[in-house]
Amino acid sequence: MSAPSALIAGWARSAVVPHAGAFGQLAAHEIGAPVLQGLLERAGLPAAAVDALVVGNALGAGGNPARMLALAAGLPEACATYSVDTQCCAGLDAVTLAVGLLASGQASVVVAGGVEAWSRAPIRQHRPRHPGEAAIAYERPAFAPDPKRDPDMLVSAARYALQAAWTRDQQDRYTVQSHALARAHMANAASEIVPVVGVTHDLGPRSLDLARVARMPAAVKARDLGGEWAAMQARHPDRSVGPLGISGKADGAAWVLLASADACDRLGLKPQARWLTSASVGTAPETPLLAAEVAARAAMARSGLGDAGTFAAVELHDAFAVQGLSFLHALSLDPQRVNRRGGGLARGHPIGASAAVALVRLLADLVLDGVAGDLGMTAVAGAGGIGAAAIVQRL
Repeated sequence: MSAPSALIAGWARSAVVPHAGAFGQLAAHEIGAPVLQGLLERAGLPAAAVDALVVGNALGAGGNPARMLALAAGLPEACATYSVDTQCCAGLDAVTLAVGLLASGQASVVVAGGVEAWSRAPIRQHRPRHPGEAAIAYERPAFAPDPKRDPDMLVSAARYALQAAWTRDQQDRYTVQSHALARAHMANAASEIVPVVGVTHDLGPRSLDLARVARMPAAVKARDLGGEWAAMQARHPDRSVGPLGISGKADGAAWVLLASADACDRLGLKPQARWLTSASVGTAPETPLLAAEVAARAAMARSGLGDAGTFAAVELHDAFAVQGLSFLHALSLDPQRVNRRGGGLARGHPIGASAAVALVRLLADLVLDGVAGDLGMTAVAGAGGIGAAAIVQRL
C-alpha cells in the first residue's frame, strides 16, 4: 500500500508583532487559537475532523503548548497533540512531522505550524548545584556542550560577515530592501492574516532611509568578537553588522492544514498545494546561519532538483541580513524570487513560529503570483547549527 500524499488544504497566520507590543499580554495559546479557528473556518472544516495538532514552540519552557492550544481552540479532546522545539526550525519541522503522521496512516487531517509568545516567555534560572548557592538567571540555554562552539548568535553572524567579506553597506541595502518590500505588500499579506486582538498587519516593517541606517553604530563591538576576530574587525571596519540587520524579537503564530487525498474527498476540502519533500539537517554550531543553505541543498537533492532557479518563489527566514546575502549567493538565486514581499528580517522573529510564517508566506505567493505546477521552497536555520527546508508545489 502506498503512503497517503500530503495535500495542503489551507494556511493562515497572525500578524507578526514586536516583542512587548500588541500581543504582549497574550500567552502562546491565546495567540495561536484564534488563528487556528480562522484557518478551519476558511477551509470549511469542523474542528472535530482534526486528528492531530503539531506545534513548534521554542520559549514555552516545558509543558505541552500543543495540548493547551488544542483545548483553547476547541479541537476534540481526542485530538493528538505534539510540541516540537527545534528553536528557529520548529515551525517547519512541525509540518514535516505532520506529513509523517499522514504518511504512516496515524492521521488523515493534521494542523501544524508554530506559535511564540516571546513577550510572555518564562524567566529562566539555573538551579543551584550546592546548598547556599543562588539560582543563576540566563537568557538562553546552551546549544552545544562545548562553550567554544556555542557563540552568541549575533556574535556568530558578525564573525561570519568578517570572514566572508560581506560589507556593512551590502547588509544595510539588503535590510532597507526587505523593509520596503514588506511595507509595499502589506495589502497582499493581509489576506493570509487572521486578526488577533484587532491586529491585521505585520507591525515590524519600517520606512528606512539608507543613509541614516548606515550611520547607526555596529551591533557588536570589536572587543566582543574576541581574539583574532577583534583584530580582523579593526582591519576591516566596513564589515560590521548593523543594528537593523537583525530580525527583531516578536510574537506570532502560523498554521498549515494538511490532509490525505481521501480525507480531502471525504470532507470536501480543496487542496491548493502539495508537499513534495523536506530536509532537517545539522551543521557546525559555530556558524548556525549557514544551516539554511545546507538544508535547502539537501531538500533539492531529495526531490531530484539540481538548480534552485527551478523555483517560482523561495522564502527564507533571514534572521540576519548577512544570512540572506549568503543564502542568495550560495544557491545562485535570483533576488527577485526570494522573499518577494519582505522577509523575516523586516517582519520580526517569533522563534518557534518564524519558519511556519515563512511557509505560509510562500504558499500565499504561489497562489497570488503563480500557476499550477509551480514549485516553491522555504528554508530556515536554527541555534546550535540546525537547518530545515521544504519544497511544495502549487496544484
